[in-house]
Amino acid sequence: MTTIFEFEPELRSHSSFQGDSHNISERDARLSQVKLLVLDVDGVLTDGGLYYSESGEVQQRFNIKDGQGLKRLMYSGVEVAIITAKSFSSTLHRAKDLGINHAYLGIKDKLPTLIHLCQNLDISLSQVAYVGDDINDLEVMHVVGCPLTVADAMRANQDCALYITKLPGGQGAVREICDLIVALQAVK
Repeated sequence: MTTIFEFEPELRSHSSFQGDSHNISERDARLSQVKLLVLDVDGVLTDGGLYYSESGEVQQRFNIKDGQGLKRLMYSGVEVAIITAKSFSSTLHRAKDLGINHAYLGIKDKLPTLIHLCQNLDISLSQVAYVGDDINDLEVMHVVGCPLTVADAMRANQDCALYITKLPGGQGAVREICDLIVALQAVK
């Protein structure tokens, strides 16, 4: 079952460009143009672990620092979206709590959803940063302007990433990305 939520807004130094200043400049230039940050959830916003209650309900653990980074990024004018293959209620609650207006849960084929979102926001794929950690994210990572991944991502994701965080998913990696984008956009 696909669940789509559009919320109304409320009143190797871990970089694939390590060591090459020309490529770091290119990375920074691309990140400074980001208008939309799209996140996978499991393994990016969470540590990838699943916690089950006595009744069998899945619960996820989110990092508070990631949340602060996302709020700061949204305050700077960058849109944020979640596109995830799973449909856990905890993801929906976290999105609402952070004020993320675009949350797409239960999406197996993420690219059509991203293209539709970009059309609605009038944002080109070259202005999208996408953070994914596993093979189901690769199709999207290959078409966006800023494919990003976390330190503990699958090798294929790291190989295609413009930037690899120092921190693993669910442990401040998203905050690291948000802080980098905010800093680069402040100097453009």
